[in-house]
Amino acid sequence: FHSGEREEKCIIEDVPTDTLVIGNYKVQRWDIHKQEFLESAPGLGMFVTVTTPSAEVLLSKLYGPQGTFSFTSHLSGEHIICLQSNSTRFVAFAGSKLRIHLDIRVGEHFLDESVVRAKDKVNEVNFRLEHLIEQVHHISKEQNYEREREEKFRKTSEETNSNILWWAIVQTLILISIGIWQIKSLRDFFISKKLV
Repeated sequence: FHSGEREEKCIIEDVPTDTLVIGNYKVQRWDIHKQEFLESAPGLGMFVTVTTPSAEVLLSKLYGPQGTFSFTSHLSGEHIICLQSNSTRFVAFAGSKLRIHLDIRVGEHFLDESVVRAKDKVNEVNFRLEHLIEQVHHISKEQNYEREREEKFRKTSEETNSNILWWAIVQTLILISIGIWQIKSLRDFFISKKLV
């Protein structure tokens, strides 16, 4: 995505409890003379802030123009990941465009192939099996989290439907009451004017 030099960009990531989140990013600065993005942005860093669903700051750190950040969620829900350059220019002069490449991996633990090659075949199979078991646990945890969210959504929908029903009943009673009052008032008016 593209961003201004002093502009903060935020991404919302829905993460279950106790899940590792790894983010890789790279910043490229726009070169006015070449009319293209430079391969790197020397001297420019990124300030990464991660906020939990309860508005608690989980990570707040300054990184270089290219880097990796990671955090483990303590609460399930929408985590807000914000990136902002550490440019020291004033806002009026910070007109340079930035291109940010961001890759976020939720709950993944990657195999280090060099470690796998270094071990013998039995250990390699064992290592891969442990990795698969870990992925199965993560998938199970993700499914449980989605079930919780679905149940919460269903309860909210049922409560809303119940409230709508009661509101319709109250509106009907109010309309009937007003109608009866209007009929009685008109009848009393016509009787007092001796039109009936």
